[in-house]
Amino acid sequence: MSLGTAAARQLATTTKTVPQMQGISSRWLLKLLPWVQVSGGIYRVNRRLTYSVGDGRVTFTNTGAKVQVIPQELCELPLLRGYDDVEVLTALANRFEQKELKAGEIITEKGKEADSICLIAHGKVNKIGAGKYGDQTVLEVLADGDHYSYEALLESQDYWQFTVKTVTPATVLILKQDAFEAVVAQSPSLQKHLANFRALSKKKQDSTGQAAIELAAGHSGEPVLPGTYVDYETSPREYELSVAQTVLQIHSRVADLFNEPMNQTEQQLRLTVEALKERKEHELINNRDFGLLHNADLKQRIHTRSGPPTPDDMDELLATVWKDPTFFLAHPRTIAAFGQECSRRGIYPTSVDVGGNMVPAWRGIPIFPCNKIPISDTRTSSILLMRAGEKNQGVVGLHHAGIPDEIEPSLSVRFMGINEKAIINYLVTTYFSAAVLIPDALGVLESVEIGRY
Repeated sequence: MSLGTAAARQLATTTKTVPQMQGISSRWLLKLLPWVQVSGGIYRVNRRLTYSVGDGRVTFTNTGAKVQVIPQELCELPLLRGYDDVEVLTALANRFEQKELKAGEIITEKGKEADSICLIAHGKVNKIGAGKYGDQTVLEVLADGDHYSYEALLESQDYWQFTVKTVTPATVLILKQDAFEAVVAQSPSLQKHLANFRALSKKKQDSTGQAAIELAAGHSGEPVLPGTYVDYETSPREYELSVAQTVLQIHSRVADLFNEPMNQTEQQLRLTVEALKERKEHELINNRDFGLLHNADLKQRIHTRSGPPTPDDMDELLATVWKDPTFFLAHPRTIAAFGQECSRRGIYPTSVDVGGNMVPAWRGIPIFPCNKIPISDTRTSSILLMRAGEKNQGVVGLHHAGIPDEIEPSLSVRFMGINEKAIINYLVTTYFSAAVLIPDALGVLESVEIGRY
C-alpha cells in the first residue's frame, strides 16, 4: 500500500558517527602526572648519598617440588649486595634447607635462639611482636621473595625478638649460621666483603639511610658546634626518554576521494594517536626500566594482610606515602573489590570532585581507575599511591615539547612521502618517561586478591 523503508533508504542520507574505539580509556595517569620538560633527552635525579646497601627480594627456581634460590639472587640480601663470586654464592645457595609449612605454623618463635636467615619462596607470613601491654601485634607481612633476618648470620644473637607465623601454606628456605660461617671460612673474598659491609653499617646515617648531617640543638653557652656537609650520590640515576612510534599508511585514492562527510586522513590519525597514548600509559605503569610498578622502592611495597583490599590495607599504604599523598591508582576491578570490603564492614567511603568528576576516595585521597595495572592469572593485582610533582620530590612524567611537526607536547606526526604504490606514510611518534624523585614518593600494595569477599 506504500513505499517500503528498504526502498526509501536509497534516497535518504544516513547519519554516521565518527569511528568508535573500545580501547580508549580515561587515562587518568597521563592527566594527573606533572610533566617535566627534558630538553636534552636525559633526566638526572640527584640525591643525597645513602649508605643503605639494599634490602631486595630474591628469586627462586624449582624442579618439581624442590625449590632453590638462584645463586646470583643472593646479592639482593644486604650483606651480599655487590658480591660477585658465583662459585661462593652457589655454595651458599646449596646450604639452604627447604621447609614446607601449613597455614598457622610457626617458623621462628620469640625467645628462641636466633641463628638463621629465612627466605620466603612462596606464601605469606606474619612477623608478630609484642605490643606495649603484652598483646600481639603484626609488625610486618612478608611474602614471595622477602626474607628475615640477615643480622643473625653476622653476629650471634641471644634470641628472636619476634615470632614469624604462616598465614597461608608456605615454602621457605633456611640457612643456619654455622653453615654460613663454614662457607665464609673457606672464602677470603667473602671475608673481605663482609668486613667492608660491617664498616659501612657503622657510618652515621639518618632514619632513611642517608649520610647524616651533624647538627646541635638545645645547647646553652658556647659549646663547639659540629662541622658537617651534605654528601651526594656519585652515580645518580639518569632517565632516558623512551619512544613509542608507528607508521600510518593511507592509500592516496582513499585520502583523495572518500572524505565526505568525514576526512579519512584525520580519522585515521585520530585513532592512531589514541592508541599511541594508551600504549604510553601502559609503558608508564609496566615498563621494566622506568614503569612505576617496577621502580617502587622495595621498602615501599607492602602486602595485604588477608588477601582482598581492606580499609586496613589502604591505611597501611597511606603510611608508606604519608607526606602529601596525591592519588591512588588501581584497576577498576580492584576498586570494586575494595568497595565490597567496605560494604561488608558497613563503611561507605566518600567521593571527591575532580574536575567535575565524582571520584571515590579514601581518607580524602582520590582513587582513580587505570586498566593498565595488570591482573594476574591468579586474580591478584596492585594498588599504587603516589605523591606527584617535582617541587614535592614526588613522581613526575618526562617529555620533550617542541619537537618538529608536533601536534601535542612531545607527540608529532611527520609526513614521510608517497611510495611507488601510491601509499601515503606518516610517522607518528611520542617521547616520554617517568621518574620517582625520592623513594617515599611511591608506594605499592601488592598481591591484592580480587573477587574474594
